[in-house]
Amino acid sequence: MRRRHPTALAVLALAMAPMPALAHHPMGGEAPAHAWQGVLSGIAHPVIGLDHLAFLVAAGVLAATMRQRAAIGVLLAFLAAGLTGAVLHLAGLGLGPVEAMVALSVLLAGVALLAAPARPRGGAPAWLALGFALAGLFHGHAYAEAVTGSGPGTILAYLLTLAVMQAAIGLGAMAAARQFGAASQRRWAGMAAALAGVVALGSAVLA
Repeated sequence: MRRRHPTALAVLALAMAPMPALAHHPMGGEAPAHAWQGVLSGIAHPVIGLDHLAFLVAAGVLAATMRQRAAIGVLLAFLAAGLTGAVLHLAGLGLGPVEAMVALSVLLAGVALLAAPARPRGGAPAWLALGFALAGLFHGHAYAEAVTGSGPGTILAYLLTLAVMQAAIGLGAMAAARQFGAASQRRWAGMAAALAGVVALGSAVLA
């Protein structure tokens, strides 16, 4: 039975894990000092930031309910907006309670997954594409905190690796959901992602 629910179990595990919302630093809290550390940080951040990881997995499962072109489009919207958010952070422009908004995006991704149709639809509705972009803006802004004070080459290495890593996780979750998923599994994944969002939101509010 467990073999039939890999996606739901993966997201559920994320939901039950503790979420260190403000501790997304693989370098022990220090900013990367050179390009190689930027690469390592870019690889690690989408994984050790469990709220970010929960969103990427849920987003990939949600993208699996769309046709290929629409799915790639919404994931690209998330990545492009994430780069914009990172640039805003590095330029010293704030976006308000970023960690709370990241947590809210995880919760809403779970809700959207619960509301997804039983069978894959054609494209992505405009509100969903906009939601992916807004989520990317806040996730990217939060990610940029890790390289505040780093040099330009380090920042570039970090952002490029980060984008590749996020794309790999999102596309991997989408492929797994298409290969093994069913409507019931998407509902389980949606509930788990929503729970993860609630936990992360509570952590952000109490921090």
